Amino acid sequence: MNEEDGLPGPSVKEDPQAVSSPVGEKHPAAAAVERITGLEFSNPGLILRALTHSSYTNESPGAGENYERLEFLGDAVLDYLTAYWLYQHFPELPEGELTRMRSALVRTETLAAFAQQIGLNRILRIGKGERLSGGGERATILCGVFEAVIGAIALDRGMDAVHAFLGPFFTRESERFFEQLSSSDCKSLFQEKAQAMFGITPGYRVVEMSGPDHDKRYTIEVLVGEETYGVGTGNSKQAAAQDAARQALKKIGGE
Repeated sequence: MNEEDGLPGPSVKEDPQAVSSPVGEKHPAAAAVERITGLEFSNPGLILRALTHSSYTNESPGAGENYERLEFLGDAVLDYLTAYWLYQHFPELPEGELTRMRSALVRTETLAAFAQQIGLNRILRIGKGERLSGGGERATILCGVFEAVIGAIALDRGMDAVHAFLGPFFTRESERFFEQLSSSDCKSLFQEKAQAMFGITPGYRVVEMSGPDHDKRYTIEVLVGEETYGVGTGNSKQAAAQDAARQALKKIGGE
């Protein structure tokens, strides 16, 4: 593929070692990934391998290869396409900011969250012992299976398909990145103002936690003495506290 054909980069051929499904049959997990991605795979066995953790192959002789080789490929594909996507979408950003954003997009916790969002944790083929110990929700494993799926898409459908699949994830995460960046000084600014106005250092208190472990929502209030000056929400305590400080700044007339 060249730049005139679409996304620049090397073409990726289908893995000759991929496990093929029997003619006329498709594993439910592979079919689920096709629904999730909106892609039809010429070799569903390849995506089935991407969902197979080593603990499953250890417990199930004949289950085929685990996802580790595909994870290796997907990791490299993600690094390249993340840099390409950021370069195309943020032409005004300097190299340092692009590097920070790339790190935020491909870190283990972010990719694990992507896997959760599309339900890969529910169709991951993992050993019984590993699942009982919570492996099906472990960030390192979910990150690995997401990278393996990326590798499988690259092999079966090509780099353009991976680029299109990743776009919505990157868009949402970059918006969150800029939102957090813009509010990163709210706590320190409110502390300065509160100390100047009242001679008191603000305190923060968790009011409520809701949602499953992989998608917690926190509600936090900021107090000056006994009075609540702001209440904020977020998907982390830090984000909720920043939101609370931002609301408090509005109350006292801060920018």
